[in-house]
Amino acid sequence: MVTPNVTNNNICTINHSIHQTVSPPIYIFVFIIGLPANCLSLYYGYLQIKAKNELGIYLCNLTIADLFYLFSLPLWLQYFFQHDDWTYNEQLCKICGILLYENIYISVGFLCCISMDRYLAVVHPFRFYQFRTIKAAVMVSVVIWIKEILMGWLIFQNIDISKDSESHTICFEHYPIKDWEHRFNYYRFFAGFLFPFSLLLFSYCGILRVVRKSHGTQKKTKVQIKCLVSNTVIIFLVCFGPYHILLVIRSLFETTCMFAAKIFNVYHFSLLLTSFNCVADPILYCFSSESTYQNLVKMRDSCLTCLRCFRTKKKECNQLKTPETLTKSSSVPVDEATRLNKLQSANEMKDSSTISIDKL
Repeated sequence: MVTPNVTNNNICTINHSIHQTVSPPIYIFVFIIGLPANCLSLYYGYLQIKAKNELGIYLCNLTIADLFYLFSLPLWLQYFFQHDDWTYNEQLCKICGILLYENIYISVGFLCCISMDRYLAVVHPFRFYQFRTIKAAVMVSVVIWIKEILMGWLIFQNIDISKDSESHTICFEHYPIKDWEHRFNYYRFFAGFLFPFSLLLFSYCGILRVVRKSHGTQKKTKVQIKCLVSNTVIIFLVCFGPYHILLVIRSLFETTCMFAAKIFNVYHFSLLLTSFNCVADPILYCFSSESTYQNLVKMRDSCLTCLRCFRTKKKECNQLKTPETLTKSSSVPVDEATRLNKLQSANEMKDSSTISIDKL
């Protein structure tokens, strides 16, 4: 039962039990799955950059933003396990809070860049080529980071910590919200969510129109592209939609502790939904690619080959090396190389579709 009251400093004290029951398992899941997934995503982005693909710039920046957020999760977990009592200094609280909130808008910014890059690649492959270069992607990325750093600095200057009725140090939360937060929340909704979502919807609708009219694209590839596009839009809405809608509701109606208490659990659950974006990004933008799957298969085969070679060498050390065994052992790499060459030749002979899932 949520029981709000007002302290002597006119700060609401609300039951934060959701932070001890729901938040820890979700944050632990996101951290365990998101950290290795984003590390692989960063490697995939590096391969894209190495191949002179501007999409790799956006993927690397998106992944870096997610990793910054993931690294702050252990501190938030300790905060929740201590019943919302921040034991570190105030500056670290502000930094962790900025990483938590600004990761949303850095991610949204680069998701828009990826969607627009895909739109231009599929719908206008030659007309706007100057916007699809490594140099252009770097410039856009710098603008996004500067913008969000400035917004983070604004929050850093205005936010502070407070005490509840049990003398716990509350980090990065105020109930009811302050006057400057009302205006800032409107900006976050329109510029940080609604406008990017409109761009996302516009770009993917354009892609679907081209894919539907393409006669050279295989039916299976069309289905894959449609699933990728629809899943991207759905995940964007699920991860960011509820949080931003509740931001507007809080800005419109949160003037008392009573309303803050009523909306507290729903609002913080919507905030938890945004963390799933760190898991969804690598799956949607990296591991859904056919080339990524092939790279992972090659990585797995290389590991298995190394393991077999290690076992073979260990076994040979315990045996007498006769001329016959030496001949057999020397023939293994030749057979393996022959098999790999045949597979590579077969892959090169495969026909490519007009619109490939890797282009998306």
